[in-house]
Amino acid sequence: MLYVEGLTKTYRTGDSELPILRGVNLSVEKGEFVAIMGPSGSGKSTFMNMLGCLDRPDSGTYVLDGIEVSKQNDQQLALVRNQKIGFVFQSFNLLPRSTSLHNVELPMMYAGISRSERRKRAMEALKRVGLGERMNHKPTQLSGGQKQRVAIARALVNRPAILLADEPTGNLDSRSGTEIMAMFQELHEQGVTIILVTHELDIAQHAERIVTFKDGVIMKDERVEERLTAVPSDEVILT
Repeated sequence: MLYVEGLTKTYRTGDSELPILRGVNLSVEKGEFVAIMGPSGSGKSTFMNMLGCLDRPDSGTYVLDGIEVSKQNDQQLALVRNQKIGFVFQSFNLLPRSTSLHNVELPMMYAGISRSERRKRAMEALKRVGLGERMNHKPTQLSGGQKQRVAIARALVNRPAILLADEPTGNLDSRSGTEIMAMFQELHEQGVTIILVTHELDIAQHAERIVTFKDGVIMKDERVEERLTAVPSDEVILT
């Protein structure tokens, strides 16, 4: 599903250079659930920007779902972002004056999908995340957890090859965070490929693998022996 080899990135300001990624190698199989961790400045956020086609590497190879992304021009990258990648952000990034339904429809508008098909798929996506009765609610009428569910529905509506989540529980209380992690685990069980960035170990332990960055390289890539299983309550059980 995803293959990265020798990825590098250096930011330059005047005469100074700051290496951020120093030759990163990673592969993710279809249907995997991977968490990325690392201290501030370790390169994990820059790496996620590369995976999301929001930034370009200086060198290296990136292949996503059979497409060599590192060789695409700006127009092609925009198409890859829209068709292959679903994004979930910490701050939700919802249009405040639009309904849940309209927020979920937005990616399909850019994809040129007909109005009737957009509405049908948006309704299906909202039902999938348990918000079938909140379709006409605006973000101000939703809880934090419900807003993130709308964001997840929006990320899934174009049926992307991969779901990228950047600190998706960062703005939520513990109960809402648990509900969102339960949602991610359910999506994973349905075959969705997920890469999640978090600074919280207990969130990362819901994934199958934890990839740890330090100083621009991957220091660890290990399977989670005792995965946490999120349930929509204050309880969390081990499997």
